[in-house]
Amino acid sequence: MTTSSLDPAHRPAVKRLIDFRPGMEMHWEIVRSTEDTNGEVLEANAWLGPHSPNPPEHVHDNVEDSFEVVEGRLDVKLDGTWRTYGPGERAAAAPGHRHTLRNSHDEPVRFINRHRPAADNEGFFRDMASLASTGRMGAGLPHNPRQAIYAAMLFRAHPTAIRQSRVQQFAFATLSGLGQMLGMSL
Repeated sequence: MTTSSLDPAHRPAVKRLIDFRPGMEMHWEIVRSTEDTNGEVLEANAWLGPHSPNPPEHVHDNVEDSFEVVEGRLDVKLDGTWRTYGPGERAAAAPGHRHTLRNSHDEPVRFINRHRPAADNEGFFRDMASLASTGRMGAGLPHNPRQAIYAAMLFRAHPTAIRQSRVQQFAFATLSGLGQMLGMSL
């Protein structure tokens, strides 16, 4: 009798910690991975340090991105309006809605982040954490040309995670090509 690679007892263990530090004061503990849920959801307990900047506003075309605050306060910008959420409150960006988040407060915030369906978000965040934890990419907007190249390579490697305009697609392709010529990789 052979065992199926889909049998949970015979799957390799999923690495549960995604640590963006020191580049970003953020880390995640995966509760339900893309693999665990067959792509239904990516769910993580997330920690965001005090006074953490927000990533650029972005859109997931076919994914709901939600934030359920467990402790602390989290600022979420949905369709142009910032609002602060506290313990027990939830914010959700429906597919196609612009959003971002930050912690503008003096204390860390812990929240549950869910991407439903998971799509390519787990791979995107794992690669982003690798870049951030090694100093190749920082929080917020890139601070130098090398960080911009790595960010472009990240978006090129995961084109469905976050909507990209035609201009961004062109810029990311150009910067990624430059990165490859320079021997850079994710």
